[in-house]
Amino acid sequence: MLAHAFGVPGMLGCTPALAASNKVRITQLSDVAFGSITNLSVDAIRSESVCLFADTSTNGYNITASGNGSAGAFELSSGLQSLPYEVQWSGSSGQSSGVQLAPNTPLTGQFSSATQQTCASGPATSASLVLVLRSLALSSATAGTYNGTLTLVVGPE
Repeated sequence: MLAHAFGVPGMLGCTPALAASNKVRITQLSDVAFGSITNLSVDAIRSESVCLFADTSTNGYNITASGNGSAGAFELSSGLQSLPYEVQWSGSSGQSSGVQLAPNTPLTGQFSSATQQTCASGPATSASLVLVLRSLALSSATAGTYNGTLTLVVGPE
């Protein structure tokens, strides 16, 4: 599970939950700060390298994301104002783009390079979570601090 808070100025907070089994595990999630966004004509992109471990015969996993908007939409709110954002996932660490996730729809066919549950040995990180605030949405947003929740669920394949 991943709890997030965005803002314009913005921050994204992450809190992992315990996995239901030892087959998959995501660690090294942390807050992702957008800070004050002053250039509204470009997309604001933040990425975070994480450790995604999959103990399956193929090292395979799937990942599902949901936000706190209607039907799990990726949406931030400030009072009655809302601000959509995009969530992308890459099966490689250090990435600033990835496959765009749809709310409540598993991204299947992913493979982990992690050799240990917390990446204490082997690669230090194995995947990237990428968050995008599009310039079109930013330029029409009312100034304020926006908050939201993003939940990530990983499963073995």
